[in-house]
Amino acid sequence: MNPSSRPLRTLERGILCLVIGAAVLLAPRFLQGTRWFEMVAGAYLVGWFALVLGIALVGVGLFQRNKPRS
Repeated sequence: MNPSSRPLRTLERGILCLVIGAAVLLAPRFLQGTRWFEMVAGAYLVGWFALVLGIALVGVGLFQRNKPRS
């Protein structure tokens, strides 16, 4: 398989991690009073990890995309 046939793979994964991290961190605001609140509120470390990982993957994806191919 040619490596240039799918160049946005890392970028797509990074965006997905950003969305998951934001959802985990913002969900307790919308789930107040439900049984899911404690479970999602206790997973804030997972949300921060997903955000940091998403930022790193987006950075790597953009760097690879702009890197001159030799």
